[in-house]
Amino acid sequence: MVGLRVKGQPLGDRAIRRRRGDRAIRRLRSQVGKRRSIARHGRLRRPNAFLAVLRVLSVATVVVLISCLAVGSIAVAQLATNIDTVALAGEGMPDEVIPDAPALGSFEGGFNLLVVGSDVCDVEGGCPDREAELNDVTMLVHVSDDHTSAVAVSIPRDLVVPIPACPMEDGSGSYPAISAQAINTTLGYGGLACTVLTVEQLTGLDIPYAGLITFSGVIHMSTAVGGVPVCIDGPIDDRYSGFRRDEAGEYTLAGQDALNFLRTRHGVGDGSDLGRISSQQVFLSSLVRTIKSDSTLTDITKLYGLAQAATSNMQLSSYLAPLNTMVSMALVLKDIPLERITFVQYPGTTEEGGVYAGKVAPITDQADALFARIAADDSFTLEGNTGVGSTLNPNAPVQASSAPSDAVDAPAPATPSATAAPSMPAAPSAPADAGAEVLTGVLGQTAADYTCSRAN
Repeated sequence: MVGLRVKGQPLGDRAIRRRRGDRAIRRLRSQVGKRRSIARHGRLRRPNAFLAVLRVLSVATVVVLISCLAVGSIAVAQLATNIDTVALAGEGMPDEVIPDAPALGSFEGGFNLLVVGSDVCDVEGGCPDREAELNDVTMLVHVSDDHTSAVAVSIPRDLVVPIPACPMEDGSGSYPAISAQAINTTLGYGGLACTVLTVEQLTGLDIPYAGLITFSGVIHMSTAVGGVPVCIDGPIDDRYSGFRRDEAGEYTLAGQDALNFLRTRHGVGDGSDLGRISSQQVFLSSLVRTIKSDSTLTDITKLYGLAQAATSNMQLSSYLAPLNTMVSMALVLKDIPLERITFVQYPGTTEEGGVYAGKVAPITDQADALFARIAADDSFTLEGNTGVGSTLNPNAPVQASSAPSDAVDAPAPATPSATAAPSMPAAPSAPADAGAEVLTGVLGQTAADYTCSRAN
C-alpha cells in the first residue's frame, strides 16, 4: 500500500530505476524525458506535552479506515518524532486559499481526505515481484459538514481514467496529461500530488488533505492494534498474495498476515480488483469496530504503538501534518456512529473492451449520482449488495449497529462450520436514516455490518 520515505532521492525515480521492466511507467516517463527532483519536505518539532496529548487521544482516536487510523494516531507521534510532508498541487501559489488550522478539538465543517497505499518495495534486498511504484489502494474519505456521517470511497486500482497534467516536484514544469490510463499509475508518474489531482478531476471534489502509507505501515499498525477479527466463508489459498486459510471461520489477523489478506485478489470473489475491494471492506469495518472499542481507546500502549508505526511509514500533505488538524479530525471521527460510516466502491465494470480491456471502466451515471450526494452531504443508503468479494456474516451479533458511544462489543469467534455464506449476499443492517434515498447499483456496507470475505 503507500509510499516509501527515501531521504535524498525522489520516490518515483528510485522505484522506476529499480524496476526497468515496468512498461506502463516507462511509457509514461518517456513522454516527459525529465528526471524528477526532490520533493519538498518539512520537519515538525517535538513539543514537551507528549503525555498530555496522549491522554487526549486515548479517547479521541477513531478512524474510518486503515489510513484514517494512522491519521488519528499520528497526532501523538508528531510529539515524539519527525514527519515527512509533501506539498500538493497549488500549494504556495499566490491565489491559494489556505485552510485555517483549527483550534485543538474544534474542526469546523466537513473535510475530504485521500488515503493512498503504495506497493513500493520497502524491504532490504528488493522485491523481484514488483517492478514499479503503484498506488495499490486509493480511498477518498468524506466527512459531512455537520460531522454526523462519513463515506469512504474505494477507487479500483485498475480504473481507467484521464490523468491531468501533474506538476514536477521542483516546480520547473509539469508532466503531460494522459487521456486514458489506470489510476494506479499516478503515484509512480507524478507522486502523491498527481494522485490527488486525478481523484479531484474524477470526483469533482476538492481534496486538501492526503496521506501515503507503505506496506510496512499496514503490517506494524495491524500488529499495534492487537489484530483485526476477520471472517471468511470458505478456504482461501492465494499464492500471489501469500494469504492462506484451510477452512471457513473467524481469524484475528495482524502483521504480514493482515497485509496478505488485504492484498488477496485471486482468493476472493471473482478474482478481480472489484472483488478484492469488497473483501477489504470486511477488514475495514471490523477495524473501525476494533478501534472504537474500549480495549483500544483506553490502552495507551496500543495508541502509542499505532503512532510510532504510522510515523515511520507515512508521508503527509502539508495541511494534514499540523498537530491541531489531525487531533481535531480524530475527535470528529470518534463520535460518528458505526451505521453512519459507509464504505462504497467507485462504480465500475470489467465488461468493457477497447481501452478498458482487462481493466475497469467507470459507470458514469452511478458515479455522478454518488458524488453529487457526497458533495451536497445528502444522506443515502445502499441496495444491500456488499459486492462479489463479501457477504453478510450469518453469526453477526443481534445488534450490529451502534449508538454514538465509544464501546462496541466484537462478535464471538465463529466456528468454521457456522460461517458458510448464504447463496446470495443478505441485506445489511437497517440504515440510521430510514428515509434516505437508495443509490441504485452502488456496492458497499456500513461499519455496523458484520460481513465475511467470500472465498472463490
